[in-house]
Amino acid sequence: MKKFLLVAAGLAVLAGSACSKAPECTTEIATKKAQDMAAALQEAITKDPSKAADLTAKVQAVTTKYQGSTTLADACKAYDELTKAIKG
Repeated sequence: MKKFLLVAAGLAVLAGSACSKAPECTTEIATKKAQDMAAALQEAITKDPSKAADLTAKVQAVTTKYQGSTTLADACKAYDELTKAIKG
């Protein structure tokens, strides 16, 4: 669980440090997506703790994909991919 929170925190930093170049993804939207992703992650782990390792791998894959991104659009894409993978 701690590992999930660290990954989520890392993505939150990405969103917070990103420059806004795409009007469809504002800081407020990225923050909402981060909250939705974190809630989905916590719900999935609570519902089925045996999926924690699989979810960790999915979260790490998406985090690695977007590591180094500097736009809010990329942050929003990352949150969308994570939420989809978690709910998947």
